[in-house]
Amino acid sequence: MFRSQYADVPPVELPIHEAVLGSAADFGDAPALIDGTDGTTLTYEQVDRFHRRLAAALAETGVRKGDVLALHSPNTIAFPTAFYAATRAGASVTTVHPLATPEEFAKQLKDSSARWIVTVSPLLDSARRAAGLAGGIQEIFVCDSAPGHRSLIDLLATTAPEPDIAIDPVEDVAALPYSSGTTGTPKGVMLTHRQIATNLAQLDLAVTAEPGERILAVLPFFHIYGLTALMNAPLRKGATVVVLPRFELETFLAAIQNHRITGLYVAPPIVLALAKHPLVEQYDLSSLRYIISAAAPLDARLAAACSRRLGLPPVGQAYGMTELSPGTHVVPLDAMHEAPPGTVGKLIAGTEMRIVSLDDPGKDLGPGESGEILIRGPQVMKGYLGRPDATAAMIDDDGWLHTGDVGHVDEDGWLFVVDRVKELIKYKGFQVAPAELEALLLTHPGIADAAVIGEYDDDGTEIPHAFVVRQPTAPDLTETDVLMHVAERVAPYKRVRKVTFVDAVPRAASGKILRRQLREGTV
Repeated sequence: MFRSQYADVPPVELPIHEAVLGSAADFGDAPALIDGTDGTTLTYEQVDRFHRRLAAALAETGVRKGDVLALHSPNTIAFPTAFYAATRAGASVTTVHPLATPEEFAKQLKDSSARWIVTVSPLLDSARRAAGLAGGIQEIFVCDSAPGHRSLIDLLATTAPEPDIAIDPVEDVAALPYSSGTTGTPKGVMLTHRQIATNLAQLDLAVTAEPGERILAVLPFFHIYGLTALMNAPLRKGATVVVLPRFELETFLAAIQNHRITGLYVAPPIVLALAKHPLVEQYDLSSLRYIISAAAPLDARLAAACSRRLGLPPVGQAYGMTELSPGTHVVPLDAMHEAPPGTVGKLIAGTEMRIVSLDDPGKDLGPGESGEILIRGPQVMKGYLGRPDATAAMIDDDGWLHTGDVGHVDEDGWLFVVDRVKELIKYKGFQVAPAELEALLLTHPGIADAAVIGEYDDDGTEIPHAFVVRQPTAPDLTETDVLMHVAERVAPYKRVRKVTFVDAVPRAASGKILRRQLREGTV
């Protein structure tokens, strides 16, 4: 068993809004959130006051403890206020990918039993259609303004008293993001107030922010990585978060330059852009002190090229997953120069790890030996919503969460993730379940069978690659036909990027797809 070098941290027995904003009064007029596109700024005093007023309005509207509110929005300075207002009103927040199709959105609404939606006007049509398909939605609010819908700005005018909700941080779910886990279709991950808040305290000893720091939030808040690293963690410490709704390289670089960003939490495609794109030379990025990459594997050579170009310490990595609130490993800010290339870091405080044999899961392995990574700690999820069997398959009776990732630890405790047991594809940090795409491909009348694997393109990005068997009645089926069939039915990040036509999909006698043969090209 491997243990953290840091002392354990006591569980944080607070609602997440108190754990993050409990010191907001100390930071007062300091900027908490800045819109990176137009400069609109919210101070800590405003974020604290606005989220309390909004919680009062939500309670007055009918939001009750145990309700689920769906937050469906790109990054905006209103997103954190809406999130903390909902939890203060007693609701759990299920975060929704803003590019989800209405059908995908509806599945999440129905599965989570959501009763309320907060969205933005450009996404309102999708939210309305999803609400119609799911049923049970009481009201759709907008962060900005739209005819026929109340806005969060309108709700701030309430004179209702602030709700005083008895929240049990140990049992009550604060966030309900959706994850595919190791396999299968997306499931609601129940993260309690204590799990999320404690994970912040665990991470704080290795990577922390402070008043005066400026963090650029370009990764989405709806993703647990963005929710933790770019929203909860910096706001808890009095840093300033500069918010961008999406990654566009010029806007991103201009924000670093104009807002004097000190820290970046990114995914590998952004590291690639910083390492190679000629536009980088046109901007002053000298304010940057560090870069941390997570959400997907980062090539060590690419990380080194990025740090050399920008004159920064080596790019650090972090490791975790939605089911772990999300963090378990990170390269500490004060150890970036000593971390070996390619490592995802060391165990954070209060976290235990085992590496077990792939051939004999009961056998623990030592340093230098590769096996499946198991994690135990206070950040392990409560479980999958309404799926006790899936929860039991993920977390064993001794509390060990089986990550599905393969890795090894060196003698100094640095973890290296080398492969995945699981079949999940990570396209630019977003999870894509092969089973979901395979089921969709089989709805095409010209497709007899299909399998999907992850494959790395020339830029080092893992993409969905479909192997397709044509129906005898559709000998002229083209790659474009297949790509369009999927693209019209899923969010952009789930699209198949490459198609190979084969005579048959290799399967075991049980019917399980033999993906290794597809990866090795032995079909």
